[in-house]
Amino acid sequence: MNVVVIGAQWGDEGKGKIVDYLAEDAKYVVRYAGGPNAGHTIVVDGKQYALHQVPSGILYADKKVILGSGMVIDAEAFFNELQMLKDNGIDWEGRVFISDRAHLILPRYRQMDKDRDAARKRPIGTTGRGMGIAYAEKAHRDGVRLADLDWPEKMAEFDGEDLEFINKYKERLMNMRINMAQKMYEIKGQNILFEGAQGAMLDLDSGTYPYVSSGASCAAGAATGCGVGPHDLDKIVGVFKAYETRVGNGPMPSEFNNESEGELCQYVRDTGREYGVTTGRARRCGYLDLVALRYACRVNSLDGLVLTHLDIYDAMDQIEACVAYDINGKRVTDFPANVKDMENAKPILEKFKGWKTNLKECKDYDSMPEQAKAYVKFIEDYCETPVTIVSVGYERDDTFVRQNPWEK
Repeated sequence: MNVVVIGAQWGDEGKGKIVDYLAEDAKYVVRYAGGPNAGHTIVVDGKQYALHQVPSGILYADKKVILGSGMVIDAEAFFNELQMLKDNGIDWEGRVFISDRAHLILPRYRQMDKDRDAARKRPIGTTGRGMGIAYAEKAHRDGVRLADLDWPEKMAEFDGEDLEFINKYKERLMNMRINMAQKMYEIKGQNILFEGAQGAMLDLDSGTYPYVSSGASCAAGAATGCGVGPHDLDKIVGVFKAYETRVGNGPMPSEFNNESEGELCQYVRDTGREYGVTTGRARRCGYLDLVALRYACRVNSLDGLVLTHLDIYDAMDQIEACVAYDINGKRVTDFPANVKDMENAKPILEKFKGWKTNLKECKDYDSMPEQAKAYVKFIEDYCETPVTIVSVGYERDDTFVRQNPWEK
């Protein structure tokens, strides 16, 4: 069975923890998009791991992981990450593979990425990891893939720092290289978990363009980035937080007002540890945006939602969520494509009674306070999508499964 996990917001939703949790029942975990700009945080037995390119399932000793065709890979950062895992007692040898169609990020791409963003009239707020340049080179048909590393004519196109970088990592990369399509056919029928990066609202086509990532962070990217067709995707679940965050520039209608809601913003940011795993930047925070979430459910055909960070609201008397936008005096409930409309959008909020309970002390979903369950029910009804898993902490055990994605 093939289960896809995507971010249903602007990234940083807690995908790493959920992939790690669901990986227990998988044989393979396959990352299908993104690169070193992703940051997936996993906490196991009180120990925190920050993964950027290696799929989250690597922490299980019996799982194999694959970096898919839709990824762009920084070899230096990748091998540093593997060394970090080894230093922490994770034996990854023989369990990590890379698609021969994945592209490489060359060192000069990083500065090019920063320079290009700085030259924009409306900077995107890139992480400066070279991702956008690598994807652009791929689209220009000038990129370099793992499949090209033993193609003499292609290698002859590179010299200087580029060639030195490629040669430094070439042998190790080729030792991990696989024919992705062939491999996926061979393991067909086994439990495979497809791990997305960033979030649905940062997808190049369906996100808040141009303030998006350069890869396919939508559910369809799992097919194009992993060598399978869409009919082979059995379940698609979207991870979202009980509130909204965003890193970098771009519209965010439900963002807290720093002047009138600065204290609330800082509380959510600090309690939720909303600082970038990759960059360390403080994330922008706001009310849960149900207009955007429902849009993500629809354009990604989500079978279920995974709600994380619900415990952040444990101490609050009242919480609020955005149920519509006020755009120039008009109530809007469909997510607009026009950036100007998004920038002018003001959140229309619905109030919910708080639960004043430590959710981590609940044994399961049914043990949660009625007020918390009412909040979840409202989200389900609004998005017309069931909330199948609720996470109330960083540890694996802080997870309440209402419907197992691995069950048909």
